[in-house]
Amino acid sequence: MEIQNATTALSALGHATRLAIFRLLVEAGRDGRMAGDIAEALSLPGATASFHFKELSAAGLIHGESRGRFVCYTANFDAMNGLIEFLTRNCCGGDAAQCAPAACAPVQAKAAKRKGAIAR
Repeated sequence: MEIQNATTALSALGHATRLAIFRLLVEAGRDGRMAGDIAEALSLPGATASFHFKELSAAGLIHGESRGRFVCYTANFDAMNGLIEFLTRNCCGGDAAQCAPAACAPVQAKAAKRKGAIAR
């Protein structure tokens, strides 16, 4: 991912409703969620939800697939991972362990402990 794509993606995610939609879709995994279910979960009127789906789609962060009269949306995990990679490409001078997300810290601490035990 390059800076123009990253800027577009970050701009789309910079709105609270679009970020909430994207997080719901990430949580749903590859199965995605129906547009109406997302709108209901976030208490959004249909037209408002459609506007936000359009913006996220234009940024390449989600895909919509028609299923009869309804649309199922899924997160574009390649785009999400590309954005994360772009943001962390030169993180901490190449030592990504220094700036890993807090959720990863216990796993990394165990790995460092094992590494230290092996070195002894």
